[in-house]
Amino acid sequence: MNTTTEPAPRMRIVIDPTTGEPPYEQVRRQVAAQAADGTLGPGARIPTVRALADSLGLAVNTVAKAYRVLESEGVVETLGRRGTFIKPRDLESDAAQQAGAAADAYVAQLRRLGLARSEAVRMVEDRWR
Repeated sequence: MNTTTEPAPRMRIVIDPTTGEPPYEQVRRQVAAQAADGTLGPGARIPTVRALADSLGLAVNTVAKAYRVLESEGVVETLGRRGTFIKPRDLESDAAQQAGAAADAYVAQLRRLGLARSEAVRMVEDRWR
């Protein structure tokens, strides 16, 4: 894997204590979104658990939990003392499989509800905007 040696300077995480979303999930969601939109490119090194926890004012275990979930989702990989890096995504096997599973579940649910295909497509298009 091609990795950089410096932490990703463009990574921006904002924790909103007023939401009902747990802080670890806010970290996980924002890192995953930045990896998905290319803000954090494949191989970008992200801050250590301790450094990110310190900068956000969170407990180390909170950030560690977010990183563990990100690793289990295939978003990041930890390479021991070298650090944690954004993992290159294999769209064929990763995103395509997840998207297919989500589409299968969506279609099955809408069929159970008795909605027509045209209505299901319209709903997706309305929400895509």
